[in-house]
Amino acid sequence: MKFIRTVIPDVVIIEPAVWGDERGYFVETFRQDKLNDFLGFNINFVQDNESKSGYGVLRGLHYQLAPAAQTKLVRVIKGKVLDVAVDIRTGSPTFGLHVSVELSEQNKRQLLVPRGFAHGFVVLEDETIFAYKVDNYYSPENDRGIAFDDPALGINWLVDKDRLKLSAKDTQQSTLANAEVFTSGQSLYA
Repeated sequence: MKFIRTVIPDVVIIEPAVWGDERGYFVETFRQDKLNDFLGFNINFVQDNESKSGYGVLRGLHYQLAPAAQTKLVRVIKGKVLDVAVDIRTGSPTFGLHVSVELSEQNKRQLLVPRGFAHGFVVLEDETIFAYKVDNYYSPENDRGIAFDDPALGINWLVDKDRLKLSAKDTQQSTLANAEVFTSGQSLYA
């Protein structure tokens, strides 16, 4: 497994080794020991989630506030997405900046999105299956979001706006300037 820090170093791309032959392929998609060694501390994932979506579906930008904040480890099983993490930690030198990474069944990349980041993705191929681990359970009372099209974020979602498919909730999110966000000093991963 290869761990690659992005332009926001707390957001990490994980490239697993893939072994293939005429029968297909084998890949270790998760190794707790290697992740903990890379980070220097333990993350305890408690829940796995999966979604299936068609082209143009945009889910996000979502996050949970403390005490239910979540670290996410996301990947694509089938298809392709553009995955986005936005730093929403006040006082962070990268506050309001984002990382965009293409995740696909071909590249097998994963993205580690720590607490203090809003997360979302747009589906770039039909019948895309997206999976992720979280280190805290879903908490409706702590669930928050930011508008995917907030001009201050400058995210290029790679899909024309008129072809996007969003939930009612995601069409009504506030801008980052008006969102309830993370304060300095809150724990990043645990």
